[in-house]
Amino acid sequence: MPELPEVETIKRQLEKIIPGKKISAVIINNPKVIKEPSRELFRRNLEGVKIAKILRKGKVLILELSSGKSLVIHLRMTGQLVYPGNAKNSRVSFRLSDNTILDYNDRRILGELRLLDDWRDLKFIKELGPEPFDLTAREFSGMLSKKKTKIKPLLLDQTFISGVGNLYAAEALFKAKINPLRQSSGLSDNEKKRLLSAIQEILKAAIKHKGSSVDQYVTLTGKKGGYASYHRVYDRENKPCYICKSSIKRIALGGRGTYFCARCQK
Repeated sequence: MPELPEVETIKRQLEKIIPGKKISAVIINNPKVIKEPSRELFRRNLEGVKIAKILRKGKVLILELSSGKSLVIHLRMTGQLVYPGNAKNSRVSFRLSDNTILDYNDRRILGELRLLDDWRDLKFIKELGPEPFDLTAREFSGMLSKKKTKIKPLLLDQTFISGVGNLYAAEALFKAKINPLRQSSGLSDNEKKRLLSAIQEILKAAIKHKGSSVDQYVTLTGKKGGYASYHRVYDRENKPCYICKSSIKRIALGGRGTYFCARCQK
């Protein structure tokens, strides 16, 4: 699933291209990705409307419109936004006022498109935890102290901290030298500080390299992100650790595959 760096990459690319343009036509090839309102209302309320601003909240993209409504896009596992598109293989396409096309692709139809009066009222958005870049070490430490659960699944909980997913949680825990099986409340103050720093540093680096293309993710131009070559543990089962040379382990934790170095991460 695209995480904060991937969605932030698309947001920044969209900001350079589409604000100020009108949606002249909405081409719906598969209405299953449209969660609300109905197919016809979705089209009718988007056509002729100008795109005013692009936002990101956690892993969600928000296109604020001149009508006051917002188009909320949750890519989930296989969603893609591609520009310029061609409307041939997309689930939904948006023809813009300069006759270019923004495609929403989704091979497994797992993503969600919503046209809302106010994106702030969306339950998922209201329940999001703070963004990693908005936290201080003291705030993060206080949050962890209240949780009696393993640290890796906690980092995936979007109500605890937003935007971090399986990939970057694994990489951050490795950088911070913390075993994913550790209890959150049992981390020392230094470990908590180290972990937040690792999360922030890795997310910034991933954004710089336009994200990690490990599944269906591509940037707005259809190209792969370049951060996968910097991964230290994710998807490296049985390969040697870059630090100690012992084999990277993979375990199931919280229903997700978790990669770590048992020697480096204590």
